[in-house]
Amino acid sequence: MSRPAAKKHAGAAAAHVVPATAEAILEAGALLRAGGLVAFPTETVYGLGGDATDDTAVAAIFAAKDRPSFNPLIVHLPSLAAAETVAMFDARARRVAARHWPGPLTLVLPRAADCEVSLLAGAGLDTIAVRVPGHPVAHALLNAAGRPVAAPSANRSGRVSPTRAEHVAGELGDAVAMILDGGPCPVGIESTVLDLSEGAPRLLRPGAVTAEALEAEIGPLDAGDGSAGVTAPGQLERHYAPQAPLRLGCAEPQPGEALLAFGGVVPRGFAAVLNLSATGDLVEAAASLFAHLRALDAAGATGIATMPVPDDGLGRAINDRLRRAAARG
Repeated sequence: MSRPAAKKHAGAAAAHVVPATAEAILEAGALLRAGGLVAFPTETVYGLGGDATDDTAVAAIFAAKDRPSFNPLIVHLPSLAAAETVAMFDARARRVAARHWPGPLTLVLPRAADCEVSLLAGAGLDTIAVRVPGHPVAHALLNAAGRPVAAPSANRSGRVSPTRAEHVAGELGDAVAMILDGGPCPVGIESTVLDLSEGAPRLLRPGAVTAEALEAEIGPLDAGDGSAGVTAPGQLERHYAPQAPLRLGCAEPQPGEALLAFGGVVPRGFAAVLNLSATGDLVEAAASLFAHLRALDAAGATGIATMPVPDDGLGRAINDRLRRAAARG
């Protein structure tokens, strides 16, 4: 027997974690159309979804996350054709979308003239961040909702991103009406963000679609100097942070400190150790990153030290997350 659809916005109903069955996905789509918030898995991390065309639903996302309203949201759509109804694509954008969608790539593009997405979702900018996710649950939910879905990571702003349904439940509680459990996220870090809104292409956030892959398709990328301010998700200096302080590139322990290790040679003397990848596999490390940070944080360590990770390919994205997690607020 199916559960009755919630009649209130997400903040007024207790969250429940449900397996992402076809029936549950249809119910979640109805919740989104009614203005509720639904957490769901993507290949990157779990997203906190709301109807991107509903100002009240978008405001509820910001409230649930305690997220600054100047920090734009990514709008998720089921296809390139759907994305073209809200954003203006040039030849470069179509080329990378055709190559990497569905998948872990977000494009920042000019808003379409008749874009129906709430201006609040884009922080009032004349650009919009769009993505077509590759996870089958996310794809089914977007089709069930029948409208663009704004979906930042399903966690409190600035905290460690969630890669499992239980992470969402522990972080957001009754701020979300339903959590669709689709298992662990296979990529484990947020999407690459590429700005093609004007001029040279700019890499705003590294991710699983690497800079090297993008440069092979559209030419050199401009890393930018940050002078344009926050124009896309994931650009805040302090982000993805555990409660315990994080130290980068450390080999000698401090009292009570835990270690986020990488590779086969691990220093001793730490209160707790979790290894991102004993074999030095960057794909395994990315998939483990946020879950391991959460587990070490929950162990009650006085701090978390990290071992160096190679700064190329996917390692660049891992180091970006660690650097922001270690930044002082």
